[in-house]
Amino acid sequence: MAAGLGLAAVVAVATSVLLAKPLALPATPEAITVVARPITSFRSGEDKHRFGALDFRGGLVLTSDFSGFGGISGFSLGKDDRFLAVTDAGLFLSGRLETDGDRPTGLSDVEAAALLDSQGRVQAAHHRSDVEAVTVAPDAVYVAMETINEIWRYPRDPLGQKGTQVPAPAIRDLRRNTGLESLALVSSGPLRGALLAIGEEGATPAADLPGFIIGGREPGTFTVVKSGPFDATDLAFGPDGDLFLLERHYSPLTGVLLQIRRFALADVKAGARLSGEVLGTFDMGYEIDNMEGLAVTRNAAGETLLTLISDDNFSLLQRTLLLRFAVVRD
Repeated sequence: MAAGLGLAAVVAVATSVLLAKPLALPATPEAITVVARPITSFRSGEDKHRFGALDFRGGLVLTSDFSGFGGISGFSLGKDDRFLAVTDAGLFLSGRLETDGDRPTGLSDVEAAALLDSQGRVQAAHHRSDVEAVTVAPDAVYVAMETINEIWRYPRDPLGQKGTQVPAPAIRDLRRNTGLESLALVSSGPLRGALLAIGEEGATPAADLPGFIIGGREPGTFTVVKSGPFDATDLAFGPDGDLFLLERHYSPLTGVLLQIRRFALADVKAGARLSGEVLGTFDMGYEIDNMEGLAVTRNAAGETLLTLISDDNFSLLQRTLLLRFAVVRD
């Protein structure tokens, strides 16, 4: 124990060291190198790849010498395997996901740059670093910030570019550290052009999750039925119009838990209360961490692929994992 410090103070100091956010916030894009180690088995010691409605296609443990790498909370993936991610430190990360078939093999052409405000200032320097979600539109990129509960719009290639805040007064009353975690752009149907957002928690830890339809022709609010202990961490639309929700729970007794639910976009409307279908629930017996980012794509065989990434909280005790599953057809 350090001289002159009580136990609580020592724990606080140790926690701050383990969870300290990095100071690497380049205002212009900086090339970085990311090293990938393969995950060949989703459940340690087993060759099994089918887990309920999900088929494990591979995974990676990602590391980098760049001090700003980590804390990845939002992840988007295009048809050309170009990705865009956001981090808790207020960074954009972009590059290419390399694959062998559906199996992820690494990240290449990776660049990092701080999110900028409308005046070109680094957002993290003005209390806007807790960036939790990203979604890509044909002409823009939208990001969600949790602690301050704001949505910002950026150009389609956002690194080094200025952003503008999107008016969304409905989300401002979300709780400070359990606020806006999930964001997705609706590309078809009656809600086309609207943003869907889901809060991490409701008014209490046991309450249903708050949902928001922002913009479009039919704005409003909805709720997602609370599923056991799980909180929302990301959502994304599938190629067939389904909505996938990534959920997580943590307690000292259970460690981290992961769940994935699927909803029909047709059921999303103002005033709706959505239950969805659980596709899989996983505990620490599987190769998971604090999974917070979700991208949904389609492979050459027409299967829906879910690509998940974890937020390591910039902690020495956690990992940045990228996992990929195919949704098993009925």
